[in-house]
Amino acid sequence: MILCLDAGNSRLKYGLFDGAGWRLQGALDYQAFDDLSVQFPGKPQRIVACNVAGEATRLRIEALAGRLALPIEWLASSAAACGVSNGYDKPRQLGADRWAALIAARALHAGPAVVVMAGTATTIDALDDKGVFRGGLILPGLHLMRTALARNTADLPHAAGQYKAQPTNTDDAIVSGAIHATLGAIERMRATLNKDALCLLSGGAAAELAPHLGLPHRLIENLVLEGLARYSRTV
Repeated sequence: MILCLDAGNSRLKYGLFDGAGWRLQGALDYQAFDDLSVQFPGKPQRIVACNVAGEATRLRIEALAGRLALPIEWLASSAAACGVSNGYDKPRQLGADRWAALIAARALHAGPAVVVMAGTATTIDALDDKGVFRGGLILPGLHLMRTALARNTADLPHAAGQYKAQPTNTDDAIVSGAIHATLGAIERMRATLNKDALCLLSGGAAAELAPHLGLPHRLIENLVLEGLARYSRTV
């Protein structure tokens, strides 16, 4: 079994992959990091991980690997992997989580795709029908957009509204504005591909976006873990 770890901005996502499917998946806040090993129904043979949470988190994961006496393989962006070619100007500067999500998208869908990771930040990446990553967008996540308005304006609240196509109160206007802005970015990025591009949605805010997205789409529980599992078969 392989322990896949996705160290994101807010939480650590983990999954135990047995080669055919997931034995379990979950997420922990970083303050509960040391409780991770008690989640396992059996001991994994190795760890495959990616990290966008900084050097301190990387060191904690490597310490965990040491305590469990497991080898660890870090996924880093490269020019090509698992059928995906990296079109970034400097391929190694692409976030490892985005790279993992693109690898997963190519494994799950053979055609063109818009790969959306909706978390603390939202990333929207274009993958063409040949598996070439053509570029992508980074914008604040839904919660971050709402928080920024409340923090940096005098009269706007921490919104607790609902999505409305035509909002008629301030809370709904803030919530709906963040969703509309993100949906618009997704639609514009899809327009750079052909009209058959599928949108693959993942991340904590994906379920909030999906009901309002008027494009062919598919919700994936954790694209990064799926990408790590796919990558693990090549190393």
